[in-house]
Amino acid sequence: MATSQPATLTLSSTLALCLALIGAASMLYYHQGLFMPRVRAVRAARGLGHGYAFGNDFYQVWITSREWLRNGRDPYSPEMTREIQTGLFGRPLDPNRPSDPIDRRVFPYPAFTGLLFWPAAEFPFSPVRALVVCLLAALTVSSVMLWLRALHWRIGGKWIAVILLLTLSSYPALEGLYSGQLGLLVGFLLAAAIVALQRSRFLLAGFLLALTTIKPQVTALVIFYLLLWSLHLWRERGRLVIGFFSTLALLIAAALVAFPHWIQSWTHIVLAARHYTQPPLVTEVLTSPLGPRLAGPATIVLKATFIVSAVFVAWRHRTAAASSRAFWITLSLLLTITTITVLQGLAIYDHLILLPGILLLVRYRGELANAGPVPRILLVVGALLLFWPWISAFALILLRPWIAPSIFNSRAIFSLPIRNAASLPFAVLVLLTWMWRVSPTRSPEGVEERSCA
Repeated sequence: MATSQPATLTLSSTLALCLALIGAASMLYYHQGLFMPRVRAVRAARGLGHGYAFGNDFYQVWITSREWLRNGRDPYSPEMTREIQTGLFGRPLDPNRPSDPIDRRVFPYPAFTGLLFWPAAEFPFSPVRALVVCLLAALTVSSVMLWLRALHWRIGGKWIAVILLLTLSSYPALEGLYSGQLGLLVGFLLAAAIVALQRSRFLLAGFLLALTTIKPQVTALVIFYLLLWSLHLWRERGRLVIGFFSTLALLIAAALVAFPHWIQSWTHIVLAARHYTQPPLVTEVLTSPLGPRLAGPATIVLKATFIVSAVFVAWRHRTAAASSRAFWITLSLLLTITTITVLQGLAIYDHLILLPGILLLVRYRGELANAGPVPRILLVVGALLLFWPWISAFALILLRPWIAPSIFNSRAIFSLPIRNAASLPFAVLVLLTWMWRVSPTRSPEGVEERSCA
């Protein structure tokens, strides 16, 4: 009896690894062999296929840094926007052409982002983008390891391999890697900041947290919570505030030296972005079906409700220890609310910030299931949504020879592996909220460690 349990665990971990390998290969083939070729074909049919598709997000950083260094050009100017559009699509976008993208691809980052990446501007873009994608993949792997360490979750090597395979082959990761999206870097910096914070290296945590403001919309709610959290036990945690604001001030000042009016220009870009970018998921999923008359007011009410709830949770757990269950649920809830209410709907690549919440739910799924029939049902639904991309990609590839091309290429069938992208954050939010209700203050250390995932 003593030897049967380890043998069973070994068998289950081996089976899980095999399934993860099959799922990762299926999702990778779907994304790179089916999905992206179709995207490129659609762009070419619209006369937009002569630019950089691979590494397109980092191209904006590369070209603006390059033009600033060589010609002193304003990254937010209309001329620079047309330069970005030409590099990405082969020509400037025409607002009078219905087939052109709504997103004008205006440089979206704070000006200090260009300063941080100026060395890359000294080299041709093609090798730079390949290097950037490799670095982002390595940072994504590191992010997973850091989140596991911060969660104090000790699992076997095979289970770690399963998590890494599924993370790297997830739709958000594949989209982020293909576009060279700096959101993957932000995810790594946030995970590293939390680990530094748990080790009482508060200055380092503040420094890393400040660097995440290259995409401030991703970490704004978490930064608010951690600054509020640092006010408790100020003598110890106050160094986080010093590290954060001193680093942020240095970044802003350096950017002001290079671009004296960048704050006004960037603020204008941020405020105008809602007119030409996809609305957040709260609008796309919950309020848009209500029609144009009700969608606007309903969106405002729901956004306000989510933000007020986030502030309430942050305030309630401002004294939580960095290794406590309350701290982790708060952190995960704030990142999930960010995904739903702050990020634009098409920013699927930024959904990797759901990772700490998903890991938390997987680790304590047994306790949540024991809380009653409702959370058990929610766990089943959440698991189905989580694993749906790999399951459907495998099924789609397996059944492709027996499906008529007209049916296979229909939107309903072809897009099956990415259909969960908009619904998964809501499932994570519901499960985290239920966990917060059931055990808002329990500590990970107070729970017996599992030997498997």
